[in-house]
Amino acid sequence: MIIEETLEQKKINQMKEDPLANTRNIGIVAHIDAGKTSLTERILFHTGRIYKIGTVDEGTATMDWMPQEQERGITITSACTTTEWKHNHINIIDTPGHVDFTAEVERSLKVLDGACVVFCAVGGVQPQSETVWRQADRYAVPRIAFVNKMDRVGANFFNVLVEMREKLGTNPVPLQIPIGSEDKFKGAVDLIHMKVMTMEEGSSKLTGDTASLPDDTLKKLASKYRHDLIVKLAEADEAIMDKYVHDQGITPADLKAAIRRATLLNKIVPVFCGAAIDNKGIDLLLDGVSDYLPSPLDVPAMRGTNPESGQPEERKPHDKAFSGLVFKIMSDPYVGKLIFIKVYSGVLKSGSYIYNATTQKNERIGKIVRMHANKQEIVKEISGGDLAAVVGMKNVSTGHSICDESHPILFEPIHFPEPVISMSIEPKTKADRDKLGETLHKLEEEDPTFRVKYNHETGQTIISGMGELHLEILVDRMLREFKVGANVGRPHVAFKETITQKTESVGKFIQQSGGRGQYGHAEIIMEPGGKGSGITFTNKIVGGAIPKEYIPSVEDGIIEAAKNGTIANYPVTDVAVTLVDGSFHEVDSSDIAFQMAGSIAFREGLRTGKCVILEPIMSIEIITPDNYLGDVIGDLNSRRAKIESITHKANAKIIDGSVPLSEVFGYATALRSLSQGRAVYTMEPSYYAEVPRNIAEKIIKGDL
Repeated sequence: MIIEETLEQKKINQMKEDPLANTRNIGIVAHIDAGKTSLTERILFHTGRIYKIGTVDEGTATMDWMPQEQERGITITSACTTTEWKHNHINIIDTPGHVDFTAEVERSLKVLDGACVVFCAVGGVQPQSETVWRQADRYAVPRIAFVNKMDRVGANFFNVLVEMREKLGTNPVPLQIPIGSEDKFKGAVDLIHMKVMTMEEGSSKLTGDTASLPDDTLKKLASKYRHDLIVKLAEADEAIMDKYVHDQGITPADLKAAIRRATLLNKIVPVFCGAAIDNKGIDLLLDGVSDYLPSPLDVPAMRGTNPESGQPEERKPHDKAFSGLVFKIMSDPYVGKLIFIKVYSGVLKSGSYIYNATTQKNERIGKIVRMHANKQEIVKEISGGDLAAVVGMKNVSTGHSICDESHPILFEPIHFPEPVISMSIEPKTKADRDKLGETLHKLEEEDPTFRVKYNHETGQTIISGMGELHLEILVDRMLREFKVGANVGRPHVAFKETITQKTESVGKFIQQSGGRGQYGHAEIIMEPGGKGSGITFTNKIVGGAIPKEYIPSVEDGIIEAAKNGTIANYPVTDVAVTLVDGSFHEVDSSDIAFQMAGSIAFREGLRTGKCVILEPIMSIEIITPDNYLGDVIGDLNSRRAKIESITHKANAKIIDGSVPLSEVFGYATALRSLSQGRAVYTMEPSYYAEVPRNIAEKIIKGDL
């Protein structure tokens, strides 16, 4: 105990010396309805940030402040807040669970140092759980897990551990095991101290060691899982391995230090349990956030590129030169644009000027605010490792790098998925017509997965997004926030085109009109690329057949030509293009000529490469009571679905499969009708596949 207190005092002294050591930037991520917002609400209440607990069901949750969120009981936009816990300053981002708003999770994980992944004790690892886990893997974000809803019927903590291992390929390490479940959930055994914790609403109390447990089965289980904890730590940490092999005593302080080291290296995932709705286990989770998730000092230096020299550079929180990344933009009715930034180094002060390395323009910072959902708290400055929002920047977009002009740096931008669904939109009245374009532009600035384009052939404005719900919410926001009425057409799938065989093609652009002419000649090889590869360009010109300065122009022409295919004018994707030969004229050649030559060669290749139309395929999971299984499967078969597996859990069947997006518009209504409202489903984009010939004919005719 004396050792523990000494370590705790040492930690407090370190925090006094360097405030960054006690900063935690964390995200709460999970599948829809796992309890993220309820958990965040209890964290804020528990830390004294709010004094009344709101609920998602009643539409009073602090972090779900949008009217659409309150009405639907779902999180739509990631909300930021800040709070304090035991000398720690914690910045929290509560993210959406619905796949239509996956961009909010993507941009949050890009700037967070750690994450708390919430799993439902009943549902376990669900489809969107896997998606957010992969996103966190992409950014190498250290994680802890919280198994929520231990008080629900069907709760099974140990089943969640198995699913984490099998479905996520991770190494879950429980730091506590529950005492009871469902309505008998009383508390947990702390495996680090081997003590019993009773979980009363609001706090957890140590009430004695495992010897006081009346249940021998639970004693054996606790001993087994503590041994597993030590073994897994020994595999991940040399210090514990050395003590374990030499049979030396391993103290709770040793375990906590090793858990932190292994978590920061993503070798293990500490697992906690509780019931957020009853305020159980929240304090222990907050201790876990403080003890095991990284501070800005623990994460690797942010890497970028010097835009002037092209050389790689790094930024650490204590570096004097300011640098940061814009990760979110939000329209505010009172202050205009709120620009959310993560500061990687230096200090940003209100009223100062910064350099946007992406646009190469200077911007003035009007004011800096800390966000608490949709409320603002003005601060004078923020420093490296912190998150905040600024007002005053004009020419800025999500993913832009901002810095000191004397020390420029470009960070890697945030990558977002492509939209999969489109629909036409038109103003309801003449008064709405003038405001529609401006409003769509503001929404496009806010949401990188929302696209707007004008179709010159039909005279329609087309909006594209990640799903029906995504576009429905945006149209609703237009009416409520921006007071713009609009009519929308029926949804259209974002089809694409690609080639199916290797082909060679030539593009020549030659014009003579007196004086200087135009001459460009490019020869390319086109072949099918990998799934999701887009258009890849490789230069294999040798001997200077085309001068180096014209190569980028050929690529530009190819990229431009790929925007419209030859079958039904859909964008072309998954094509590997290799530039192999060509010729030039010393006087007449120009960038435009080679751009045109590249475009002509690409379109010629599309004509000879046996093009096909691709459609987005969604992975789908349906949970239905046993007696509706036959009806649900029959309906799926009529929608060209491929059923991959049917598993049993509790009193329900879980159907996993894939289905074309074009076949599942309005599926929520159909499924409710088939199951008397008792079946639920989740869907997310999976891949693109070739459209059957009979469907392709309908698409070409414009019937789909």
